[in-house]
Amino acid sequence: IDDLAEVDYSLNSLPAVFHPFIDLDLKGIVYPTGNYTGPPYLAAPIILPDQSNSMLYLAFSEYFFQTSSFAYYTAGAFNITIAEETCSYFNISTEIFGSIIPEVAKYSVTPYPVMLKLMATEIPIISLEQDSFTVEIQGSMEVFAVLPDSTTQSLFTMNIAANTSIALNIFDQKLMGSLCLNR
Repeated sequence: IDDLAEVDYSLNSLPAVFHPFIDLDLKGIVYPTGNYTGPPYLAAPIILPDQSNSMLYLAFSEYFFQTSSFAYYTAGAFNITIAEETCSYFNISTEIFGSIIPEVAKYSVTPYPVMLKLMATEIPIISLEQDSFTVEIQGSMEVFAVLPDSTTQSLFTMNIAANTSIALNIFDQKLMGSLCLNR
């Protein structure tokens, strides 16, 4: 898939060939690159609706998304650092946090740029639903002040638990997504 994850899409069984179609049962397990140990999930069977009016049907199970989440979590993909240099439109300073958290204002009288380190602390859980899928992620965010000599000083750390729903739709032949923060 990329530098962090690989997919095993080998056949689970021989293809079933019928008069109007061929049924291919592919494995669809995602692994961290170079680490082919089994994921901590069990695959549930997936049943497709009995329809024959389209040329191709493609289904992704919850298991595929769970193994993807496991692979990317194991590879550290959910650990990101947001700094002024990496994201020019993200210009938060200690002054902004000082207006929300009085202890930051006491510590940092002079406004300094802020760097955020976001880390997933558990494997994100992905659940498929009727018209969307839900992602639950547990993490932490550490906030640093970037001092004039380019060193950093930790300001505070907070734990984060987020539950979001993502609905996918096709508009004008484009796949569009809408994101909703549930909690």
